[in-house]
Amino acid sequence: MATAAYIYDAVRTPRSKGKAGGTLNEVKPIQLAAGLLRELESRHDLDTALVGDVILGCTAAIGDQGACVAKAAVQAAHWDESVPGVQLDRFCASGLEAVNMAAAKVGSDQEDLVVAGGIESMSRIPMLSGGGAMFTDPDFVIDQNSAPQGIGADLIATIDGYSREDVDAFAMESQRRAAHARDNGWFDRSVVPVKDENGITILQRDDFIKPATDMQKLGSLNPSFAQMGGFGYDDMALAKYPQVSKINHVHTPGNSSGIVDGSSAVMIGSEQAGKDMGLEPRGRVVSATVISTDPVIMLAGPGPAAKKCLAKAGLTVNDIDIWEINEAFASVAMRYMKDLEIDHEITNVNGGAIAMGHPLGATGGMLVSTVLDELERRGKKRAMISLCVGGGMGISTLIERV
Repeated sequence: MATAAYIYDAVRTPRSKGKAGGTLNEVKPIQLAAGLLRELESRHDLDTALVGDVILGCTAAIGDQGACVAKAAVQAAHWDESVPGVQLDRFCASGLEAVNMAAAKVGSDQEDLVVAGGIESMSRIPMLSGGGAMFTDPDFVIDQNSAPQGIGADLIATIDGYSREDVDAFAMESQRRAAHARDNGWFDRSVVPVKDENGITILQRDDFIKPATDMQKLGSLNPSFAQMGGFGYDDMALAKYPQVSKINHVHTPGNSSGIVDGSSAVMIGSEQAGKDMGLEPRGRVVSATVISTDPVIMLAGPGPAAKKCLAKAGLTVNDIDIWEINEAFASVAMRYMKDLEIDHEITNVNGGAIAMGHPLGATGGMLVSTVLDELERRGKKRAMISLCVGGGMGISTLIERV
């Protein structure tokens, strides 16, 4: 980048069950996002007129999340009327794509200061509410052998030889790490409590984590995609992978990402912007990339994306201290570690979406705060963030602690 893109702060809401009865169901999406904008303003005594744009990822931009929810959140936060906003959709990568776009705007001198992240209220706007050819158009699905993501996750597990016990054990460790991090306050710097209009706290910490999870409970859950596969989706996927005789359906609600509500916001700016605000940067976006791989297996893009991101930065796997892969499904994270030949000890060190949930459009921005906090806590230098994405895409962002 011609101009270095610095991270001045990264915040998020707690995550909570994204269905009726979830703690955050009563909160409108624009207020989830606006609360983070207000927090950035108050935390840094920010003159909001300095912000050149607000970019929010959102995968279901309809209803409460439609009509450019980013601009609505800017206005709901009562930021300066000069601040614009835009929402984008790259499926599960939307939040990180927003961060990457902000870094690109700063790096190209298009803007000096941008806030980026995402919003997804899955309890109010259920997943796939927006429809779309990739998942709902029969002609497209048949022509492309476009099986659901869970079928792809089970196919990865089958090809790589991950058993039900393997993916359940990965899920157990995600729960253990997430509960340990939360209970020791490792998320507290970045997690902004959600409050109602009277200032009463609705939710202070992630409440989706299930620390009482054990292998027996995980083993009692039925596979989520076996029946779906029997309806013909397995045959569609196997048409692309004839070397596989049968898909072993190992993924359940216990070893897949949880459906939750949440929002994220990352403040990215130039060095001069930081000086103008009197702020010291916490990190720097070193490189960022997106890639596409086979859309049938769909979820194998993170490893290749991370390798491309490393190449762009002129670095190797050994230069990365912490790896963060969104746990859409256990097999996705396990394939990522296999592709990059990295150890679980430095991957998702504080758990992931299996334990905490995956608020689709917001997750990528949340992972920035997670790794930035952890780099500071450990005194380490670099972290790689990656997510699998619908249509076979993968996305990665390499950040460096300043």
